[in-house]
Amino acid sequence: MFIDARVPVVFGSLDDAGPDDALLIDGDLEAPEGKVVVRLSAQPNPAHAISCVCCVPRSAAGSALAGLFLARGRGTVTFFRRVVAVTEDRAAVVEAIENDMLASGWFRVG
Repeated sequence: MFIDARVPVVFGSLDDAGPDDALLIDGDLEAPEGKVVVRLSAQPNPAHAISCVCCVPRSAAGSALAGLFLARGRGTVTFFRRVVAVTEDRAAVVEAIENDMLASGWFRVG
């Protein structure tokens, strides 16, 4: 039996986010108070050499998802079990989840 423990990413609206959900928001929508939020325009702050595997250039969606997962792992954000992506560019998020080296290991389209 295979259990996929990656965090599911679903597409929806701000109202679809439950208490254990983080939000991946494209644009300037105002996020609900108390939610874990990452914006698609978020860029990582590389602490390693540009050639290391975690700092290679990546898409905005890949960067945002990587930053979100690292924040969860470090405990700097509330633990979340799912991500609700609020975006019109679903293809960019799916592409990051399927092809970004880090995002594909941590997230799945749910």
